[in-house]
Amino acid sequence: QVQLVESGGGLVQAGDSLRLSCAASGGTFSNYAMGWFRQAPGKEREFVAVISWSGGDTYYADSVKGRFTMSRDNGKNTVYVQMNSLKPEDTAVYFCTARIRGSWYFPFLVDPHRYDYWGQGTQVTVSS
Repeated sequence: QVQLVESGGGLVQAGDSLRLSCAASGGTFSNYAMGWFRQAPGKEREFVAVISWSGGDTYYADSVKGRFTMSRDNGKNTVYVQMNSLKPEDTAVYFCTARIRGSWYFPFLVDPHRYDYWGQGTQVTVSS
């Protein structure tokens, strides 16, 4: 059983930056691709970004490409997402998630049902 704990959310102004962290425990961290999803009020959970088990590959939603950067430190069992140039539409609860090592197949990577473990989420609010 893998436990995921997010941190780093908060209230910022448009154009500001935030870095979210996700600490994992209870499993072999390097066996998991790690993803971030977000969910705004009244909306479905949507894919944000994913990083492969080695950290060598990343994939981003078009809405965040060029603004968000995901990284991982397998020695610290932690994954990060650096969020720059934040916009009000980035306001959401951000969830960290883990997917056991498998195919790097984009339709799977963006599907929340393909992930095995989830954190509780951290709120990000961007004011205009």
